[in-house]
Amino acid sequence: MVTPKVVLAYSGGLDTSVAIPWLKESKGFDVVAVTVDVGQPVDLGRVRTKALASGAVGAYVADARREFAEEFLAPALKANALYEGVYPLSTALARPLIGRHLVTVARNEGASHIAHGCTGKGNDQVRFELATASLAPELQVVAPVREWKMTREDEIAYAHDRGIPVDATKKSPYSTDENLWGRSVECGILEDPAIEPPEEAYGWTVSPAAAPDTPVYVRLTFEHGLPVSADGTPMAFHEMVAHLNRLAGAHGVGRIDHLESRVVGIKSREVYECPAATLLIRAHQALEALVLPRDVLDFKRVVEQRYAQLIYDGLWFAPLRSALDGFIEPTQERVSGEVAVKLFKGSATVTGRRSPFALYQHALATYSTGDAFRQEMSEGFIYVWGLPARTWSALGATGAAPPAKVAPPAP
Repeated sequence: MVTPKVVLAYSGGLDTSVAIPWLKESKGFDVVAVTVDVGQPVDLGRVRTKALASGAVGAYVADARREFAEEFLAPALKANALYEGVYPLSTALARPLIGRHLVTVARNEGASHIAHGCTGKGNDQVRFELATASLAPELQVVAPVREWKMTREDEIAYAHDRGIPVDATKKSPYSTDENLWGRSVECGILEDPAIEPPEEAYGWTVSPAAAPDTPVYVRLTFEHGLPVSADGTPMAFHEMVAHLNRLAGAHGVGRIDHLESRVVGIKSREVYECPAATLLIRAHQALEALVLPRDVLDFKRVVEQRYAQLIYDGLWFAPLRSALDGFIEPTQERVSGEVAVKLFKGSATVTGRRSPFALYQHALATYSTGDAFRQEMSEGFIYVWGLPARTWSALGATGAAPPAKVAPPAP
């Protein structure tokens, strides 16, 4: 009899390390671990060794930083994707990529199941499982943490009893997740939304109060909606993001304290650090404002809100996302040019922008010599533009007066 296989999204942390023997003992699976590097601080070789030491029959590792940036972050940047107007969706964007790798390994290994280490309260369970359903509906999903009901202390004891190598002495009160697009922090004192996050919760950004007293300017060059160089130095997109995380983080840029509406229906206080995402989205929005007509900008904002919502909700592989890309991509054809941003004490302020496709024309905007705007034409424009409002107002609350009666002709 062939032992069934399950492919586990493996981070190397306590939950997923315990999940390996638990899946074998409780479900009878051979476990294949998959670790995907999306920019988190991880030693792929060490993680692979740890997975095998925990009982996995196989362990795959993948450096997917370029893939993550080009296939997931790039479309999100073009869409200015911000969930509830503030969160750049760093964790949410990584999950469908990891899910795609899980499905690929599952098919190569002939596995029947996929497993993850998410709790029943979070969003990531939704994202992993919808990615699986969209890409490989024949695969089933196992979620050990939703089933085993162990506390952290129980998990540590479980691991020690089986000789599983876990770090049982590190007792940070926070749960964190990191990738190229940002760092999320939750749990501990952060669960009280009335309390300011302590400095110890942050890892990527300095306190704005302690940031340098002299501002730094960064000049970004965009081509077709994406940054291609910083201060004249060309960079691959994933390298650009890593560079800007360090630069903007050193000036306290990118801290987000968000009371978030989770997919499962609860409110959650989430703290994020997204230096590069904050800087790039702000610069991209400024360049779009320079080159896109008002009606396109107005409608694109509606699309952006929906785009962010479906990413957050785990629907990256749904048909709607592809359809929205069909609108967004053409809008980026002229989003090329340079944007200057000032980094200072936690702020990223656009201070200049220019483009060969700029709709801003000095001769039309100036009030000085060289004004080419035909001001005399405005009177007729205002008459026609305001005609519906004028007609409505003239009718009043009771409508138009009835026409006067006309006497019948004499016989």
